[in-house]
Amino acid sequence: MKAVILAAGQGTRMRAVGPSKPMVSVEGTALLERVITNALSGGVTDFVIVTGYNGQAIQEYVKNLSSRLPCKITCASNADWHLGNGRSVLAAKPHVDGPFHVLMADHLFDPQILSIVREEPLPNNGARLAVDLRLQNPHVDIDDVTKVLSKEEKIVSIGKEITGFNAFDTGVFWCTSGLFDALEESIETVDDDSLSGGIRVLAAKGLMTCCDIGDRTWIDVDTPALLNLAQEAMVDRTTVAV
Repeated sequence: MKAVILAAGQGTRMRAVGPSKPMVSVEGTALLERVITNALSGGVTDFVIVTGYNGQAIQEYVKNLSSRLPCKITCASNADWHLGNGRSVLAAKPHVDGPFHVLMADHLFDPQILSIVREEPLPNNGARLAVDLRLQNPHVDIDDVTKVLSKEEKIVSIGKEITGFNAFDTGVFWCTSGLFDALEESIETVDDDSLSGGIRVLAAKGLMTCCDIGDRTWIDVDTPALLNLAQEAMVDRTTVAV
């Protein structure tokens, strides 16, 4: 089972705690390594790490990881890392030949979320997003989180600025290759190169489903304050895997 992990961004809001967000330590272990080990616990055996900003350092770290973890790890480079994150997903396209997860290098999550998002068959050429219906979740930065409006387990709208939302995007996806086509269509037709842009294309075709994670924990470690929350969660091994 394969997962694409997006680790190409600059992470300017985390600059105070480290020069590269995927390498920031959470209780002594880099964020990126924690994401990989969480995904391993969730059944993933084959990883594509998409690098960009500070890419060489991350690639060297990944090379070391691949020598000591029971999985295959490949790096893909996104020269356009300063543009939308949909381009990072597209950079992984040559390395993907079947259903795959898309994960974020700065999102820690309960590994059971991966099982939940894979539970139902995917729509043909579509994808599924694990969402959090807890709109008062204290781990969420409401000003930065990507918001979702869903109806009958299908995504109607997605974006950071939408109103009338009823869920949060956890950053855990299960996808067919149709996501690549949707991202290319989004770029070509509306000049939107974000991952959310591709999701909107799938949603307009009724091909973007979602599932609720229930009470399972996830944290987007996007600020020093959220890093502190993540480190507190590490103390409770029942919430976010180590």
